Amino acid sequence: MALRFTLRQLEYFVSVGEHGSIAQASAQVNVSSPSISAAISQLEDEFGLPLFVRKHAHGLSLTQPGRQFMEQARKVLAEADSLNRLAGAISGVVQGPLSVGCLLTFAQVLLPAIRRGFQQTHPDVRMSQIECDQRTLIEKLRRADIDVALSYDLEVPPDLEFIPLRSLPLYAVVAADHPLADRKTVSAEILADYPMVLLDLPISRTYFMSIFERAGVVPNIVERTRDMAVMRSLVANGFGFSVANIRPHSDLSPDGRVLRFIPLEGTHRPMRLGFIVPEGARSILSVNAFIDHTTQTVSNWGFPGLPITDVA
Repeated sequence: MALRFTLRQLEYFVSVGEHGSIAQASAQVNVSSPSISAAISQLEDEFGLPLFVRKHAHGLSLTQPGRQFMEQARKVLAEADSLNRLAGAISGVVQGPLSVGCLLTFAQVLLPAIRRGFQQTHPDVRMSQIECDQRTLIEKLRRADIDVALSYDLEVPPDLEFIPLRSLPLYAVVAADHPLADRKTVSAEILADYPMVLLDLPISRTYFMSIFERAGVVPNIVERTRDMAVMRSLVANGFGFSVANIRPHSDLSPDGRVLRFIPLEGTHRPMRLGFIVPEGARSILSVNAFIDHTTQTVSNWGFPGLPITDVA
């Protein structure tokens, strides 16, 4: 009996079901909206079932049969990925799909260049990426939406493994004309006297606030943002200082203003950059190859943590 569908059609169907929008699914899988619409229509025609309810100006909603198909389609796609990986393991060739998650705070600093080098070395791997906060990364690893996450060792649950890559010291980030800009080091007690811009991401927020709690002071938070680039621009334009572990290669804000990175005094727990993986992930060739490639790349760069010019 001939198959009545293709894996590609199932991939488009699942993406539309997850996003509730053909346009958003199109952006996710990098395929035109008409192609996705055609694939959905072909599936509905082949099986004689309506998979979606079209709601004007409100996207698409799965029908009851559509929800059942969605559950099974995910299983079929997962099994297809397993076959690809099995073939790679048998042949010793790194190939097949690889989905990588990365923490929002440093995705722009690390992931694009790491991905470029990895895909040049392993052209048979179909790599995709997503940037989100720590809690979302953990959820996606547990649901097998991603294969590996590049993140911090913050609240990693026992059912997932953390593989350390680099320890990152804490810095106070200030504008070049800030009263503390010329200091060699600075304490949490001194910082508490100045306005603060908080990088307000789940879990990371708790870590940054604990620096001040241990010192017995309360920071004067005047601005909050979930975006590292926005935080750096707010700091550079005089809205306040911030605290961060990631020190990019350039000490300029996105709008070209000079920033100062001042090491924090005290015995603060450094954040560790590394990989979070589900059990058994190291047995997958593509995951193992990505971990090895990233480890070597970050070692050669000498950052994040210190700019290359500071590394002996």
